Amino acid sequence: METPEDVTTMLRLRQAGWGLKAIAAELGCSKNTVKRYVRLGGWQPYAGGQRAMALDDHGDWLRAAFAQHGGNAEVVRQELKRQRQVDVSLRTIERAVETHRRSLRAEALATVRFETPPGRQLQADFGELWIMIAGERTKVHLCVLTLGWSRRIFVRAFRDERQANWLSTMEESFRAFGGVPEEVLIDNARALVTLHDVETHEIVFSDRFASFAKYWGFRPRACAPYRARTKGKDERGVGYVKKSAIAGRSFESWEALESWLAEWSRDIADEREHGTTGEKPRVRFERDEAKALRPVGDRPPFLAERELVRVVHHDACVEVDANWYSVPWALVKAQVTVRVRDTRVTVHHAGGIVADHARLDGRRQRVVDPAHWRGLVRGPDDTALQASARPPEPEFLRPLSDYAELVEVAV
Repeated sequence: METPEDVTTMLRLRQAGWGLKAIAAELGCSKNTVKRYVRLGGWQPYAGGQRAMALDDHGDWLRAAFAQHGGNAEVVRQELKRQRQVDVSLRTIERAVETHRRSLRAEALATVRFETPPGRQLQADFGELWIMIAGERTKVHLCVLTLGWSRRIFVRAFRDERQANWLSTMEESFRAFGGVPEEVLIDNARALVTLHDVETHEIVFSDRFASFAKYWGFRPRACAPYRARTKGKDERGVGYVKKSAIAGRSFESWEALESWLAEWSRDIADEREHGTTGEKPRVRFERDEAKALRPVGDRPPFLAERELVRVVHHDACVEVDANWYSVPWALVKAQVTVRVRDTRVTVHHAGGIVADHARLDGRRQRVVDPAHWRGLVRGPDDTALQASARPPEPEFLRPLSDYAELVEVAV
């Protein structure tokens, strides 16, 4: 934009007989600029900002509409024309909302950190990734729970993100930690939250999750929709498990994955020096948080049963919680459903129950029903078979002398 002095010089040179091109070269501007000011006969203020004046009376509306539509300027332009009969270009809208866009961007990145006291909060997250299991690329859903004060982690792997998996992991964590926190903070998982209105902040939890929370005596909370940072501190529990426990690893079986996650949580996650607290989660938990949790006591589980999917191993057993339970030998390599109750473990296949065992309390134990091996081998007796760590060596159902006689006849 030329100054009034520049324009005055243009007009004087023009009156002196200078050509437009010569004046432009002298003042370092374009020929068209000189031509325009000569036509106007003097300096005029730049009119480029006049287009934005059409929005001067709509500042508050623009701010609210821009936030409502998530920063989409084109939608704001369409709504401005539809609601207020103001038709401007997209570029005009973009200039008008630029300050709002910067504020929205800063808000999305900002995290107001606060520390929750011991026993106050448990954060729950679900994430998914692909893992090589038994030589096949398998989609795995990880449920990761993190205590807010000590940062102790509890993690379980599932084949899907069902409500029962959320609840069973929480219930297991209460028993593993030895107590229940005051509140459980979740993202807006569909399995747990049926309504979370952005404008009114109304939250409706699913009936079963609400009953679960009431049964265990904690207060359920959900962060703002699409705003996981409103949790107050971004622990990135799922990301930590992916990068530390899973990265670059493959597993021989689903049971091997579960066993490794339990070992990793105990020996690595709980023993690391946390980047924020500067302490080991286990030390921080035992010193401050364990006594702040409300004791579980002898309260029975809320869930009537836990359902797992297993593949029958070559020894005709399935592994559940680091223990082994037999099934009929004909189901070797078959996929079965295992239902774990408080005192019983039942195995289901093709719509029926194929095995029913008393649930073992310890680890690395094996229970075998002799009937599951009937027709395949003959054991010494039922008692010895059930007590053995593995099925007995089979006895041939036909003596070797029969085969020797057949060979002599053939000769």
